[in-house]
Amino acid sequence: MKDKIYLLSKIALFATAIIWGSTFVIVKGATDTMPSNLIMAIRFSIGSIVLGIIFRKKFKLINKEYIIAGIVMGLSLWISFLLQVEGLSLDTEPGKSAFLTALYCVIVPFFYWIVFKDKPDKFNFLAAFICIIGIGLVSLNKGFGVSIGDILTLISGIFAAINIVSISYYCKDKDEYILTFLQITVVAIISWILTIIKGEFLVTYSREAILGVTYLGIFATAICFVFQSIGLKYTSTSSGSIILSLESVFGIIFSILIYHEVINIRLGIGFLLIFIAVIISETKLKFLFD
Repeated sequence: MKDKIYLLSKIALFATAIIWGSTFVIVKGATDTMPSNLIMAIRFSIGSIVLGIIFRKKFKLINKEYIIAGIVMGLSLWISFLLQVEGLSLDTEPGKSAFLTALYCVIVPFFYWIVFKDKPDKFNFLAAFICIIGIGLVSLNKGFGVSIGDILTLISGIFAAINIVSISYYCKDKDEYILTFLQITVVAIISWILTIIKGEFLVTYSREAILGVTYLGIFATAICFVFQSIGLKYTSTSSGSIILSLESVFGIIFSILIYHEVINIRLGIGFLLIFIAVIISETKLKFLFD
């Protein structure tokens, strides 16, 4: 029975990596006809409704502390996703966005240091060094400049790391499923407020964009967050981290196959270095010695 649960948990994480990898192309396509805030409003509203139905029996746990935690987590998640979508709407290719966003895996240990006083180890510093080189190869153009879209995507990764740390801080003594529901709901509310203020909901959008955002809400938000929680509960940290880090790899695969993104040698080496940095930071290379 344990072996079956272990296998199913890995399948859940693998499915999460594939689905999240596909989102970069879908978001890129949606930004052609839909504003960033509306994309997020629809996506996270759908996710909130689905999770609300699934975890409705846990609502009795919600109190002032949960709401404060949900707001803090939701704000960082909203900023991270908004900047990622804005970057894709400008000049950042889907595959590149997938790898630049993966920066959060390398940054998290350093934010942990600030919040929990837990100093990063030699693997974290090595990963950060390798990641910086990789980001340089991916982002710098011939004139050693960086595009606005890439800058927004990199900042998105920083806020993703802040979100991860805030989740770790609040999940110590609270139900992770309710916190997930609350933070997703906060993102939806903020996105709708900005959408209404800007009047962006009055514009007509393509059928493909609506279907794409619906996919993001049901699969990439509601289902994947549940899969991630279940998968990490029954899988070792190192194994789970490796599987989830494949999101960036699937991101570039989908971008090449669907978006027809062209990868040259410089970008390829940069992607590889970022991926290696993520693996080092997340696993401490334990899989080489087990």
